[in-house]
Amino acid sequence: MQQENQTTISEFFLLGLTMGSEQQQLIFTLFLCMYLVTMVGNALIILAIISNTHLHSPMYFFLANLSFTDIFFTTTTVPKMLADIQSQNPTISFAGCLTQMYFFMLLVDLDNFLLAAMAYDRYIAICHPLRYTALLNPKCCALLVVIPWIISNLVSVLHLSLLVPLSFCDHRAVPHFFCDLEPILKLACSDTEINDLLILVVGGAVIFIPFTFIFVSYALIVSTVLKIPSAKGKWQTFSTCGSHLSAVSLFYGSIVGVYFLPSSSYSAEKDKVAAIMYTVVTPMMNPFIYSLRNKDIKRALKKLLSRESFVWIW
Repeated sequence: MQQENQTTISEFFLLGLTMGSEQQQLIFTLFLCMYLVTMVGNALIILAIISNTHLHSPMYFFLANLSFTDIFFTTTTVPKMLADIQSQNPTISFAGCLTQMYFFMLLVDLDNFLLAAMAYDRYIAICHPLRYTALLNPKCCALLVVIPWIISNLVSVLHLSLLVPLSFCDHRAVPHFFCDLEPILKLACSDTEINDLLILVVGGAVIFIPFTFIFVSYALIVSTVLKIPSAKGKWQTFSTCGSHLSAVSLFYGSIVGVYFLPSSSYSAEKDKVAAIMYTVVTPMMNPFIYSLRNKDIKRALKKLLSRESFVWIW
């Protein structure tokens, strides 16, 4: 029998996080606050780095790009979820679903590559401090941002190009609060073997290669730090990596929870919780992680806020 064409599906229903009306309002308030904190926190990090010439270095260049990515990453999913709660009409068009998936995959992959670039920055700073300026020159820094954009875009387009021809018949309820690739593929009534293989091979490579790069970078960093004679020197050197390690743990821990757990341990609720961690919590926490442990960022933020407060009062 010939499969139904995918154009028979014009929209999907996003089931969200919970069905209770009282809980929905609580979730709306909570996620609205988290979204606003994410926007303000990451915007302040970007403005502090741009406005302070002392922060015009590779480390803060990558941090500004991470904050920029996190702003749009959260914006891809949270505003739509908030609008669905308020309208009580959690639908999304097929084209809208594809668009959301494209930007979601693009930005999550970009986050992944930027964390690897930041690990490389720490490796050069600690293991090859005398060659830091030469190795991380402006051209190299630009390539470490532009190339991930290109790769992430190609991966997103590849996934969507294989998704579009699928047939979805009458299955339209997505057990999620946004259009993620895995839940959408579970609704298809045509063969998704190639799509699943692509997620395993390409998706796995996009996660595994940067993670391996981060792991190797920190193995070399630890090896270098252990050679420092004083305990205080070891602590001071390694403490510069603390913020990045916290962000890496939060990001990869939730990614693994969603995509790489055995199928026997999979459940829609666990999927939603893990997705919240890396789509909402991680982008919200990154500004705090990088500012609370960084004296330069704290000074730049104080200077920026005092300047903005003066302008506002004036």
